This record gives sequence, C-alpha cells and structure tokens, in this order.
Amino acid sequence: MTEATTKEIQSFDSNAMPWGELYVEQLKTGIPVKEFIADPDTGTTVLKIRYAAGFTNPRHRHNCSHGIYVLDGILNTHAGSFGPGSFVWFPEGMWMEHGATKDNDVICLFITNKTFDIHYAFEDEEKNRAS
Repeated sequence: MTEATTKEIQSFDSNAMPWGELYVEQLKTGIPVKEFIADPDTGTTVLKIRYAAGFTNPRHRHNCSHGIYVLDGILNTHAGSFGPGSFVWFPEGMWMEHGATKDNDVICLFITNKTFDIHYAFEDEEKNRAS
C-alpha cells in the first residue's frame, strides 16, 4: 500500500494496477484489492475492492468507520442493496454484513477513517462457548 507521507499529489491508474489480495485470516480467504493509500498518521486507507459473486463478508464490526462507493455491480448489505453510484457509510462499531449478489461480482471503492481492523460475531460466539 502506498503510504501518504508525501506532500505531492498522487494518482493511481487502477485499470493498469494488478489485483492484490487482502487475506482475512478469520475467513481463511482472500479478497481482491487494489491498494491506493495507507496514511500512517491517521490510519486512513483507500482501496478498490472486488467481492466475488456469492461472497458475503459475514456479520462483523470495525473500530473504524468506513464508506463503500459502488463502482460496478450491486452491493448487498444487512440494510439493503445498493447499485453503481451509491455511497454507503458504516459507522464505527456497527454490526454489519456486506458483499456481492449471488450472480455477479461487485467492485467498490473502500475508504476508512482510521486504521482498519475487523471483528467477527462468530469469534465472540466461539469465545463464549469456550468460557
């Protein structure tokens, strides 16, 4: 990820960039991403992300707020479905689900307001069963 430490304008041609992977250990799966910015001072991140057809990131929350701007496809969430041109803001700490429809990928711009983390509901359930 490019660190936003310079005072110069930065530009990214996402069409020319290869897809990388954000590996989610808890799900044992990778999510295709094109990484733009990771600001070491604020934790702000900006990614282009692709959820494959049928993929839903199950019930989870973050200790950051994040926005998803839909570029192509339909973003399915716990609160409804959103098409191209929609911007969806998820407040810090909210339990949420989001992903693609069963038939089509969704490509989005993903923006966080501070350092990204993820906590799944099933982790809390597993912890409670172990206690």
